[in-house]
Amino acid sequence: MKNTLLALISIVLCTVAAEGMVRWLDAEAPSDALKYLGEIPLSEGVQRAWFGEDPPPLSNRHWPTQAAADLIRRVEASGVTEGTRRSDMFKAWNSAFVGPDPCAHPYLKDAPGQIYVYDPPDGSPWPRFRFLPDTTTPIGLVTNAYGFRGPPVPVARQPKTIRIAFIGASTTVSSHHFLYSYPEHVGYWLNRWAAAKKLDLGFEVLNAGRESIRSPDIAAIVRNEVAPLAPDLVVYYEGANQFELKTLVADLPPRRSDLPIMARPAPGLFGQVLEHLGYTFALARRLQNLIDRYGPRPTGLGPAGAGTAPVMDGREWPKPDYKLVWPKGLDESDPDLLRDDLPVNLSNILADLARIDATAEKAGAELAIASFKWLVTDGMVLDPVRHRLILEYLNYGYAPFRYRDLERLALFQNRVLQKYAREHRIDFLDVARLMPSDPDLFTDAIHGTPEGVRLRAWIMLQLLVPVIDRHLADGSWPKKSFPAVPPPAPYKPRVVTFDCNGKVG
Repeated sequence: MKNTLLALISIVLCTVAAEGMVRWLDAEAPSDALKYLGEIPLSEGVQRAWFGEDPPPLSNRHWPTQAAADLIRRVEASGVTEGTRRSDMFKAWNSAFVGPDPCAHPYLKDAPGQIYVYDPPDGSPWPRFRFLPDTTTPIGLVTNAYGFRGPPVPVARQPKTIRIAFIGASTTVSSHHFLYSYPEHVGYWLNRWAAAKKLDLGFEVLNAGRESIRSPDIAAIVRNEVAPLAPDLVVYYEGANQFELKTLVADLPPRRSDLPIMARPAPGLFGQVLEHLGYTFALARRLQNLIDRYGPRPTGLGPAGAGTAPVMDGREWPKPDYKLVWPKGLDESDPDLLRDDLPVNLSNILADLARIDATAEKAGAELAIASFKWLVTDGMVLDPVRHRLILEYLNYGYAPFRYRDLERLALFQNRVLQKYAREHRIDFLDVARLMPSDPDLFTDAIHGTPEGVRLRAWIMLQLLVPVIDRHLADGSWPKKSFPAVPPPAPYKPRVVTFDCNGKVG
């Protein structure tokens, strides 16, 4: 027994030491973003040395509760992956979106007998969910009293402050297990900039982003959650969740049934456990990378249709033929923004942007619109191991669309956003132009690695500083007084329990 105990203690101590060493090595490893710093023009007063600095630890971060850990175990024991993802259990779902019976809801019916809900102040089903307030989830997401990712921010505006709200979807909130989102980096660097210039002011940042939402959700978030907090600036960054090319293809061919991702066997128990541990432990992530690099390779149709030959050579996967039909009379280089048939749902998005702009103006704020970065170019070749998730995102998630059409529509989308900003005298922040197309900075075609998120934040900083400088010069910021905006509605999620046998609690 003593020998067994000694062995166990040795294993634990060695594992802890190895985890610490791997984290140190990861922290000391050369940044994939550093080589691009010289290509990004610095705004006045910004120092390149700040790039490697992190925001201070969050004062509202704490250990997840035992109840949260138990809920995670229930999710994992359910065996259902869609509709009961781990992060979904720490969202308060809009009661108007849920409806009277969660068991009748196509997405929430598989939850393990419990969800959180909230009642929207206007009865609208938008936004479909909020994050739980004042929570640290087992995945790592830290929220403040508003359910926004990040540090506490007071309700009442303080003198000599500039408050910036960032709105968008998953590329704004960032992966829950990342230590920082891009708005957190921006807020830290803006305060460094203010201190370096000896400006008697501070910056407050609100990250109102959340994954999987669309422009109606974002408009409702600004109306019900952001505007009552009286921001000075609202920054919009989104361009994926309504990016649907099928609006341009009348007879869309079905996705092929022999794609490589469909040939990959489902991960066994060990793979599932490793995936879950990877959210927290660097050693688990290293082991995942080793398995991906040296483990069994999927097979399927090769680029030339080579039967069962290995397909993962990094090139675009084979696509069936289809015809992209551009709306008649639409000028691709100078689109008419009043049309109701703009591709990839842009007509709907512009309508929601108009609502966001009007709401922001009523609250005494300005709207800024950023271009959206897609990592996709015709003929792009990726590393089949390191960039496997990018390959799958483009060739499976967006099948059967070709790279060249995705690239074309991504450029068109940014052209529309830029023209809308110009016509409405809104600041346009051209993030996509400055963000490098380096797959090592991306986890898929739109989401960044931690270093990719940092670099996008750095680019956003350079684009925001001139906007802020302009307002400082004309005396409009920091404001001497604030509009009489009603305070935020109380946010009190409640638990709904159910067993999907006709009983709802």
